[in-house]
Amino acid sequence: MQGINLTSVVNAYDDGKSTGEIRRFFGMLGPSDIRKVQELMLPEADLDHEASLGLFRYRYPADCERQAVLEDLGAFAAGASDAIVGLNFSSAKIRAALRLFVRQFLDGLAVSEKALGSELSFADCSLMNCLFAGAHLSFGRNFEVVTRYFNRLFKLKGTVLPTSIENKKLVALRENGEMLFCEAEIVELRSNVRIERIYLLDDALDRLRFSGLTVDEKRYYLEKTHSFVAASEGVKQALQQADVIIYSAGTQHSSLYPTYLSCGIAATIADNIRAFKVFVTNIGADYETPTYTASDYILGAYRYLGLPDSRNYSMEELFDVVLINRTRQKAEETYVDFDEAAFAAMPVRVVADDFESDASPGKHDGRKVVDKLLRLYDEATTP
Repeated sequence: MQGINLTSVVNAYDDGKSTGEIRRFFGMLGPSDIRKVQELMLPEADLDHEASLGLFRYRYPADCERQAVLEDLGAFAAGASDAIVGLNFSSAKIRAALRLFVRQFLDGLAVSEKALGSELSFADCSLMNCLFAGAHLSFGRNFEVVTRYFNRLFKLKGTVLPTSIENKKLVALRENGEMLFCEAEIVELRSNVRIERIYLLDDALDRLRFSGLTVDEKRYYLEKTHSFVAASEGVKQALQQADVIIYSAGTQHSSLYPTYLSCGIAATIADNIRAFKVFVTNIGADYETPTYTASDYILGAYRYLGLPDSRNYSMEELFDVVLINRTRQKAEETYVDFDEAAFAAMPVRVVADDFESDASPGKHDGRKVVDKLLRLYDEATTP
C-alpha cells in the first residue's frame, strides 16, 4: 500500500522447538516471531526475492545428519561454496553478511556446546534462527541492532522491531494454580482454565520444586521475581512518531500481553495524543483464551498496559476505537462473542462489522480491516 510507513513491534520470548535450542546455547532472545514478520515484508520486486524467501522458510529436515549440516555450513562460511542450503544470492552484500554470521554461529556453537556439555540438534531447526544467533554475536549481543540489520539487508517493505533487548523467560500462572513454565507451554497446553497472570523472569523455574509450593506461595514468588523490561528506544521512537497505533489481534498471553509489560510502551502511547489508536479483537477463540468474549480482550490489554508503572491510565489515553467482527461464516468455528452490554460503560468507540475473510473463514481479512481503519482515521482527522 502506497504512502504508508509500517512498523511492527514484536516480542521475542518464544522458546519452543529450535528457537528454544538457540536461546539455550546462545543466551539470547528468540528470533522466530521476528523472523516470521520479516518474511511477510520481503519485497517481491527484489532480484533475490526467491532466494530470500527460501532462506527465511528453510528448516533442516527432521532426519538431517548433524555432521553433514556442519560441513555444509563450514564450506559456505569459508567461501568454498557460494550457495547456502542450495540458495544462491546475486547480492554480494547479502552473501558476505551471511558468511560472517554463519562463521560466528559455528564458532559460538562450538564453545557453547563444550560449556554446556551437550550438542545442538539441527532436526527441524530454522536456518534463519542460526543466522540470527551468528548476527547476535557479531553485533555485541544487541537484539535490536541485529533485527534492524536484517531489515536493511533484505530491504524489507516495513520495519520490524523487538519490544525489548532484555533476555527474559515468559511463564504464566493459571487461576487454578497450575504453572506454565515456558512460552511454549502457554501456546500449546490446552485448558479451559483461564490464565491469571503472565510473568517475565530472569531464570527458568525448577519444575519439581516450584510445583510443591502452594498457590499463594507461587503467586508471592512470581510477584517478587517478575522483571518489567524496558521498551527499546527504537520502539518508543516509533510510537512517538506514529499517526496510527494498532493493537493487533493474536495470541494474547504469548504474543501481545508480554509486549504490553514493557516499561515505556503505555506511557509513549498515552503521550502521543495525535495518534489514532485502534484495538482489533480476535475473531476466533484459541487455546490461550478459549472462553474470552470481545470485552475480555480489550480489558486484558488495558490491565497489562497499566502494570509496568504507577501511572493511572484512562482508557481514552490508550484506545480510540475497537474493531469487532460480527459475522459467523463457518458453522463449526468457535467465534468470539460480542458482548455489547460490557462495552456500554467503556469510553471507547465500538465498530462492529464484517472483518472476516471469505477465503479463510474464522480469520481476519486484512483488506477489510485496513480499509475500515483508514476510513475511520480520515474521519477522525478531517476538520
